[in-house]
Amino acid sequence: MRLTIDEYCKYFKMSKEMVNSKIKSKKLNYIIENGITYMIVAKSSLNKYEGPQEKKSVPQEPSQALKPRTTVATVIALYQKENSFLKNKIVQLEAKIDKLIDDKEQMLRDERDKIENLYTTKDEQLKNILELINNKMRLEREESTVHQVESFQHSDEAEIKYDTRIVELKEYLKSLGISSSQRKAIKKRFLDVYDSDVRIIKQNGKLYLDFSKYDYSDLLA
Repeated sequence: MRLTIDEYCKYFKMSKEMVNSKIKSKKLNYIIENGITYMIVAKSSLNKYEGPQEKKSVPQEPSQALKPRTTVATVIALYQKENSFLKNKIVQLEAKIDKLIDDKEQMLRDERDKIENLYTTKDEQLKNILELINNKMRLEREESTVHQVESFQHSDEAEIKYDTRIVELKEYLKSLGISSSQRKAIKKRFLDVYDSDVRIIKQNGKLYLDFSKYDYSDLLA
């Protein structure tokens, strides 16, 4: 049996492009008469593609056709069960969150206490060190004052060697037996050169002379 290309496409539900492609690749049998291409098809092939037959509807048994109906009470019960499950989940999650928060706060408190203890210990150590330094400096100042300045009580009959120790200028001038005007002139001479002369020692507003180290004959003349 022969069919035109349009008939072949319609019968076998194929596009013209696909049919032409099969013709070019020699996959289909065809003939050309008077410029018209005919497809050669066996009748057995046509019977196979007659198309699907309509299925006869089979009445269902009443027991198969009817399904159990879902009532409102059933739906509500399901929602209540789901709601209860979700509430329990929420309670469990909130308990876990509270525990995590408590653990975090405890960790922060422990860390804060550790830092405070560390700084307290460091402060105590620093205080002890500063106290030791202050005590040492105080002792050094006291020793320096003792070595630099010695107070002497002189009597008129006492014989004192001033060339071997530190003495106060005022007391030394008194021991020389010179007049008050001479003492004032010598004292003024010492005050004038005090800032530039390392030989003169000043302590608590008083001038001291160290005859064991220096010669003051130029200023006492």
